[in-house]
Formats: sequence, structure tokens, C-alpha cells
Amino acid sequence: MAHRIKIKIYYEDTDAGGVVYYAKYLNYLERARTEFLSDHGINVAELHNLGYFFVVTHVDIHYRQPARLGDIIEVTTEINELRNASMTIKSHILRDNAVLAEADVTLACIDKNGKPTRFPEGFNTLKE
Repeated sequence: MAHRIKIKIYYEDTDAGGVVYYAKYLNYLERARTEFLSDHGINVAELHNLGYFFVVTHVDIHYRQPARLGDIIEVTTEINELRNASMTIKSHILRDNAVLAEADVTLACIDKNGKPTRFPEGFNTLKE
């Protein structure tokens, strides 16, 4: 079952026409990923302080319909693939169950020197 969060679209998210600026969708995906991890007991800030860093290595996003000023959107997040030091996350951005955008985001876990490192304990339960 996919993790879900709701996000309200504010003026700061939109262009002069009241349509969400395309790059803002990446912010929504990031927020949803962080909440997904938090709800699974993974504290990103704590791991950051321990020397684990999560970097986006690839994004594939398909925009289908625009979100607009005042909309309440829902972002779903689920693990598509989990490896030792990388994972691919499948997300959908919805409004009233209509798909506005869908994305696959690949993240890598790196250490303080920028080298790939295994995910810390707790990540093995994300795909369950």
C-alpha cells in the first residue's frame, strides 16, 4: 500500500496564471519521501548527522494535468526497487483521484566523502 500525504497549493507554488510551476513537483516528491521515511521510523536528519546522505541520481517525471492555486493534491510514495545503496521510488501526484503527474526517482546513499554506502539498518523493511 502506498504512503499518502496531502499538500495545499499556495500562491508561491504557481506562475502568473495560477498553475503550479513544473519544478515545484520535485519539492512535493521530496516532502512525500521524507514523510514516508519518517512514518517508517527513519529520521533523515539523524542519519545525516551520522554521515548518511541521500542524493537523487535520476528523476523521470510525466506531467499529465496541471495543479492550480488552491488545489489540495495528494502525493503517493512507494518503493519500487531497493538495493544495497540505492532505491527507486514510484510516486503519483493526484487531485480528486485524477493523476496529475507520475514519477520514478532514484536515490543513492552516500557517505561524507561522496562514496556509495549501504543503507543503514531499517531500510530493509521499506519494501514490505
